[in-house]
Amino acid sequence: MSFVKKNTSHVLLTLGVLFTIGGATRFLPNGLAFAEDVALAPSATASQGAAKPETDEKGATGPSEVCFTSESAAMVAEDQWLFESQKEELKNEKLALQTWEKELQTQTAELQALQTTLDTRWQQIQGASDQDIKHLAGMYSAMKPDSAASIFNQMDPAFAAGFLRLMPSEQAGLILASMDSKKAYVISVKVASMNADVRNAPAGLD
Repeated sequence: MSFVKKNTSHVLLTLGVLFTIGGATRFLPNGLAFAEDVALAPSATASQGAAKPETDEKGATGPSEVCFTSESAAMVAEDQWLFESQKEELKNEKLALQTWEKELQTQTAELQALQTTLDTRWQQIQGASDQDIKHLAGMYSAMKPDSAASIFNQMDPAFAAGFLRLMPSEQAGLILASMDSKKAYVISVKVASMNADVRNAPAGLD
């Protein structure tokens, strides 16, 4: 009798274990699905988080609004005023330079005209001087040789040589013959040295 009770207890215990395992097996798929959902939830959140910066980046590339304050507007106005002032100053400087350039051109033209006048006047003076020297040389040529010689003895040798150079050779020779021999020699050397640079120039030079 006790044996039957023991067997009955084992059977009941076995049935309890089986029912317990069956119940656990029944609820096991739901538990796995819940675990998968829990595991996938962070991945989906991470994906959404990764996609969000892309939206932010796209938004960042779009046009941004700039808000000007009263201080910014004042700075822009001041910069504009400075720009206009510098532009006006450069314009005035350019006009001043143009005026100065015109004045300089006028002064240059006046100086050139004055130089031309001076050159013309100088040529006239030289021409008149040459005429005076030639006239005086003619006067000495008309004098008696001894009378002219006494005057030439008192002249500077270079000055006397210039007069003799303008006289006819015969009359100049008579005057030299009537002069002091030493003074006549010096004057002769002066006459000979006239245009020496031209005579001594190499042949072929114009």
